[in-house]
Amino acid sequence: MMQPLDPNETSKWTLPNLLTGFRFVAAPFLLWMAWNGYAVAFMILLAVAFLTDLLDGWTARLTGQVSEFGAVLDSWADVITYLTIALSCWWLWPEIVAREWFYVVLIVASCLLPSAAGLLKFGRFTSYHTWGVKLAAASMGGGLYLMFLGGPVWPFRVAAVICIVAAFEEIAITVLLKSPRSDVRSLWHVVRKVKGER
Repeated sequence: MMQPLDPNETSKWTLPNLLTGFRFVAAPFLLWMAWNGYAVAFMILLAVAFLTDLLDGWTARLTGQVSEFGAVLDSWADVITYLTIALSCWWLWPEIVAREWFYVVLIVASCLLPSAAGLLKFGRFTSYHTWGVKLAAASMGGGLYLMFLGGPVWPFRVAAVICIVAAFEEIAITVLLKSPRSDVRSLWHVVRKVKGER
């Protein structure tokens, strides 16, 4: 259900927000591990970061601690995590990243473009957490591990396409909305809501 963002909401360091905050703490350690060539340790810590990304929203809903602050914090954590992954993977596996540069660019763009659209229209990051973005994150994480652990490359390429499609959906949502909202399920839900308001 879409909720309008309340800029006056008090930020609370609840368990879900602490889980989200773990990704901010993990980012410099991931970069350090990648720079020093600790690939296995990097992949383990990244897996923990991905796990906290899955658990924060679930925990917020389970405990009734869903908040606008948490939604925005999660979006910032996503941007930092994706940029950290891109840079770290370049340091650890430069040949693979160079070979798959087009798909890497798609994934980075899928993170930056919706954020830029939100900043341009609303002056802040958007926090939609659409079904498309959740699918994109899950497929990207799986594809990333398969590729860097010596498995097939095609899941990563498919994930990149899913990521960019999800990004365009987010941009379309930003164009349609008059004010920023969080936890938007899909473009279809926004279109239906906009038609209902006419």
